[in-house]
Amino acid sequence: MAEEEAAVEAAVAELAALLAPAAGEAARAGAAEAALALSGSPAGRRLLAGRPAALSALLELAAAGPGLPAARHAQACLVNVSAEPTARGPLLAALPALLGLLPGGPACGVLANLCRERGAARRVLRGLRERGCGLAPLLQALGEPRPPPQLGPLLCNLSQLPEGRRGLLDRSRCSVQRLLPFTQYKDSTVHRRGVVGALRNCCFEYEEHEWLLGEEVDILPFLLLPLAGPEEFPEDEMERLPLDLQYLPPDKQREEEPDIRKMLLEAIMLLTATKPGRRVVREKGTYLVLRELHGWEREPDVLVACENLIQVLIGDEPGPEMENLLEVTVPEELERELRRRDREDEERWRRERREAGGSTPSPQEPSR
Repeated sequence: MAEEEAAVEAAVAELAALLAPAAGEAARAGAAEAALALSGSPAGRRLLAGRPAALSALLELAAAGPGLPAARHAQACLVNVSAEPTARGPLLAALPALLGLLPGGPACGVLANLCRERGAARRVLRGLRERGCGLAPLLQALGEPRPPPQLGPLLCNLSQLPEGRRGLLDRSRCSVQRLLPFTQYKDSTVHRRGVVGALRNCCFEYEEHEWLLGEEVDILPFLLLPLAGPEEFPEDEMERLPLDLQYLPPDKQREEEPDIRKMLLEAIMLLTATKPGRRVVREKGTYLVLRELHGWEREPDVLVACENLIQVLIGDEPGPEMENLLEVTVPEELERELRRRDREDEERWRRERREAGGSTPSPQEPSR
């Protein structure tokens, strides 16, 4: 066993040497392709993550030019390896080089993986500010015909921090409005999931609820439309719905991913944390959409989220001391239990993604 491990280490060391500039262009191209293949397994990712010299060489190769096959192989390898915690330090040490590759998809993927951890997300946000552009390059990329799929998870993981949410809620740049069309984006589930997660995180900022629900943003129809099906409503109920939810076509389909449906419900729940928010959400016919969703939904976790929201909408108003539900003190024992459930949900989501193949960046819960 020891001899086998030594042989593997020697092979990885040789691969790292072949990735270095001194090895020559042809050797580096072959080494990058071999490194990408190696990064396809957990053991391979761990081996590469433990070789800072190899990561540095891959980063240099990744910046060589998007048209070069060697650069594409290096970029894809870095996305895979960045999912390993041991790679976080070496990659963050090269943060300026990574930021220089934005808003390219592989760079978004690497940074999204790194930003699962709040300290790393804070460093990335600081790096973007120091470059003088903040979130602007990422938000501008949303306007491309096909935004990088990894862009959504990156925005989501950055929005777990208050400063990330402030960037997305910058009224002068109409930032959050750029996210809204992607709640129904069909070209990439990964991007859609990340954007919905970012919107959900932004809804933790209850001081912005009236603005988010007002005419300038009008977030509610964008959250409700993916939850709506083709059901027909009586005329009096139809008139209570936002215009975008009236007279939907008979082939209208709901969001197909259960975890995205759950995040949409959580976002609306957050918008009901304040009394003005509850009033607007009720007046816009939200209950009607949830009523039909509840009869259709089969996923237990999503059903619970739907039922909790319905209860808020049809229940009595809380007392004066609990008008803002986000300011209510949660008992420590209950908070621990909720965090445990969140971790279990996240681990299940990651496990399903691994079984499906690849190392898709996963969105993170915001810090309070």
